[in-house]
Amino acid sequence: MPELPDITIYLEALDQRVVGRRLDAVRVQSPFLVRTFDPPLDSLKGKTVRALRRLGKRIALGFDDELWLVLHLMIAGRLHWKTLGAKLSSKAALAAFDFANGTLLLTEAGTKRRAALHVVQGEEALRAQDPGGLEPITATLDAFQATLRQANHTLKRALTDPRLFSGIGNAYSDEILHRAGLSPLALSQKLTDSEVDRLYTATRTVLLEWVDRLRAEAGDAFPEKVTAFRPGMAVHGRFGEPCPVCGAPVQRIRYADNETNYCPGCQTGGRILADRSLSRLLKDDWPRHLDDL
Repeated sequence: MPELPDITIYLEALDQRVVGRRLDAVRVQSPFLVRTFDPPLDSLKGKTVRALRRLGKRIALGFDDELWLVLHLMIAGRLHWKTLGAKLSSKAALAAFDFANGTLLLTEAGTKRRAALHVVQGEEALRAQDPGGLEPITATLDAFQATLRQANHTLKRALTDPRLFSGIGNAYSDEILHRAGLSPLALSQKLTDSEVDRLYTATRTVLLEWVDRLRAEAGDAFPEKVTAFRPGMAVHGRFGEPCPVCGAPVQRIRYADNETNYCPGCQTGGRILADRSLSRLLKDDWPRHLDDL
């Protein structure tokens, strides 16, 4: 799922291409995409884009008459900038937004249609689309600490809860926790002040670093390589590979469609965290420490 750094780069690319431009046509191929009916999607035709915002992991385009188009890309949704009139010919194509200078194409890989499009009017309706999480890059340490300790969650759950922190998902939470040297299963209300400070610093540093990296990678082009798995990542998506800091093999905890990656050498004092179903299956054969691998 595109997260804060990816969405930031998308918005910068869109700012260069659609702000101040009139939307001439909207073409929708998937009947599952549009989740609102009032105002209708057609009400955006002929309106000019006046503003862009990030609402957590959502992209909001503001038009004349306080109309907002809110895109939630979910896991596999992606944006592309094409020549004007690009066809909705592939199975992945969901919608096209035609401007005089080009077409913004929305695609979604796979067969599950999770990406969503909402059209709302006014600030109050727009705020209802925002999960309300704290902005991690601009937050103060005190605000970060207060938000983190609202409830006693695991750090992985706390960082990825959009009602607590805005824009952080599975990939960058792994990188943040590795940078902070903290276990993904550590409890938020059990952290010392020093550990909270480390987590706060790591959160801001990792997100800003990746915004800079993705910005440099895209240059003046539209970002086309938006993925949760990048070669420069320390642990995310690198199960079994050596940690770039200590050399220990990266481990994982699988659950549903996601997995948490971590380094036992840097984050858990060498302890291998239980992988729910797999550790239950292996029982006594489940390795509990790096030395057992």
